[in-house]
Amino acid sequence: MRFFHLSDLHIGRHFHYYNMKEDQIHILNQVVQAAKEEKPDAVVIAGDVYDKSVPSAEAVTVFNHFLTELSALEPPIPVLIVSGNHDSAERLEFASEILDRQKIYIAGVPPMDQEEKMKQVEFEDEFGKIVFYLLPFVKPGYVRKVFGEGEEKDTYDGAVRGLIEREEINPGVRNVLVSHQFYTSGGQEPIRSDSETVSVGGLEQVDVSCLDVFDYAALGHIHRRQKIGEKHAWYCGTPLKYSVSESRDEKVLTLVELREKGRDPLIQTIVLSPLRDVRKEEGTLEEILKRAGQEEGKSRMDDYVSVTLTDEKELYQPREQLEQAFPFLLEVKIDNARMRRQIREEEEAFDLSDPFKVFAQFFEEMQGRSMDAGEEAVLKNILEEEIL
Repeated sequence: MRFFHLSDLHIGRHFHYYNMKEDQIHILNQVVQAAKEEKPDAVVIAGDVYDKSVPSAEAVTVFNHFLTELSALEPPIPVLIVSGNHDSAERLEFASEILDRQKIYIAGVPPMDQEEKMKQVEFEDEFGKIVFYLLPFVKPGYVRKVFGEGEEKDTYDGAVRGLIEREEINPGVRNVLVSHQFYTSGGQEPIRSDSETVSVGGLEQVDVSCLDVFDYAALGHIHRRQKIGEKHAWYCGTPLKYSVSESRDEKVLTLVELREKGRDPLIQTIVLSPLRDVRKEEGTLEEILKRAGQEEGKSRMDDYVSVTLTDEKELYQPREQLEQAFPFLLEVKIDNARMRRQIREEEEAFDLSDPFKVFAQFFEEMQGRSMDAGEEAVLKNILEEEIL
């Protein structure tokens, strides 16, 4: 069996202040074309179909067109979808029973009580049965009623692990999990980019060891394509670059081939070509404008461009000049001796040696006032207890 592994489409997203509708239609059309040529047995979308929980009508239209184009292919290609943290689980699952008949299988909501299990989709090939388990994005609070008294799962790891342990997974057939979570391996986090939304402090972490029962785990949430752990758990990455930090990444469509039980899946990639690339330009204003004038073809000028200027002297309307060269200019940053000195002076002025002063400054910035005597007393007591 062969299937496409996609995730994090983020339909409806804006890149800085640019609407990416054209970019997303362009890349989704490439996925449809690849499906025509490769004829996969399924297309898997591991969450974050939309960029917002209440997507715009425009975003819904784009996704509807994509599904319509896939559904029109012959032979029909089943589509398996789970919700991500950016999606509204209930909205995405709307009319899912009707869509099942069209071979579009959507799991928007995880199991919510003790009677419910993960949605399963079964396939058959020359090596036997394949079972896909669809696990939407999970928070501990979502699944509180699933576990019996004394089995509360108050962490992300506990909630996901508990849901998997409840399933009667047949070790004699090939099993695939579709999941949208922040998986780590022994505390080691995946390589992230600036376009992801992950909580600070590791609260969302789920150790990938809980996925060992699966022959392949089709993961979403992390925007850079990578393997996580020693088994066969993969983040496929986004089909488009959604931050400047991804400018050097190559975006691909992942094609997974499941062979007989016990053999490693065969994983191939199909390079995706964006309508507009994301790139960085660094140098003096004169150098950058000169390079822009030498660009071959309009496409390079129409890229999303982040510019870092290294001029030491003051410049006249640098952004306005750069916008003439780059119609999709993202940002203009300054990196020169004066700016570095200013940053260094600000860092030196911010004294971290006195926790009381640091918090007092933070409190004033957040609240717009200084702490009163009672608040200062509480803070001092807390700090004293920590020191003791």
